[in-house]
Amino acid sequence: MDSPLATAKSSPKATPKRGTADPVRVFIDGEAGTVGLGIRQRLEALPSVQVVSVPYERRKDAEARQESMRRADLAVLCLPDKAAIEAVALADALGADAPKLLDASTAHRVAPGWTYGFPELTRDGAVAIRSSARVTNPGCYPSGALALLRPLVDAGVIPRDQPITINAVSGYTGGGNALIEQFEAGSAPAFKLYGLNLEHKHVPEIQLYAKLERRPLFVPSVGNFRQGMLVSIPLHLDTLPGRPEGADLHALLVQRYAEVKGIEVLPLANADGPFELDAEALNGTDALQVAVFAHPRHRQAVLVARLDNLGKGAAGAAIQNIELMLGLAD
Repeated sequence: MDSPLATAKSSPKATPKRGTADPVRVFIDGEAGTVGLGIRQRLEALPSVQVVSVPYERRKDAEARQESMRRADLAVLCLPDKAAIEAVALADALGADAPKLLDASTAHRVAPGWTYGFPELTRDGAVAIRSSARVTNPGCYPSGALALLRPLVDAGVIPRDQPITINAVSGYTGGGNALIEQFEAGSAPAFKLYGLNLEHKHVPEIQLYAKLERRPLFVPSVGNFRQGMLVSIPLHLDTLPGRPEGADLHALLVQRYAEVKGIEVLPLANADGPFELDAEALNGTDALQVAVFAHPRHRQAVLVARLDNLGKGAAGAAIQNIELMLGLAD
């Protein structure tokens, strides 16, 4: 199913009309974290935006945070899930003074009344985000997985009940402050699998927005590098309707993203390759690349997405949504 449009419990402020002298005001609740800092740095480069802040010593003070929400046109929630839910309650209590909300946590990604903030998911995705008062930022892993899966599911090449396996590796900044401290202190392994209880919190998000009827098998991992991400999906081509070639999958992705800014479809590899991808190649950008690697004789293919987990996977995606929600971008 497509993401529902947001239906806020309160009536948040209307988007300010552009062309006025006053900048729009954005409050980042949780700006001291990795994602919050990334969002703030990007916002400070936008002359039309004023960042509203709480004094550091009052960053956990509910009254101070609520007052900052009252002053803001939009609040970004860079918080753990429980704290994000509590922050939404603070905004609700403001009634007509409530700001628009962009939640960077996983708390509302499959919740009714929230718009999913991945504008490339559908052809009218940006329109839905622009008209929404409550948007949930996508997860980093789902951004890669959905960019690969959704066009092929929509085209009927991947059936909705197809068993799907998703393998992914991220830089350690995707794991929060505790994991960052372990790796940067040298106490973490060079590479590790995790989420092996098969209950990773990104799975419901992937299943819903990829329109899959069968729960995908998701195996995440983390490597000893700061940022960067690869998401890969292996396919047995003979199990798909019409027994497509790798070139057919590639052509569908090219068609879907031909006019989409920020998503690049890499050329289909020929017999000489290349047959490898560097997870860190897009670091420092908000770009996302998708690729198809296939072997015609073995009838196998691997779909791969590459992105910066702190760019398109987090802060970059947030800026994209903020600009849409505040009328700063088309």
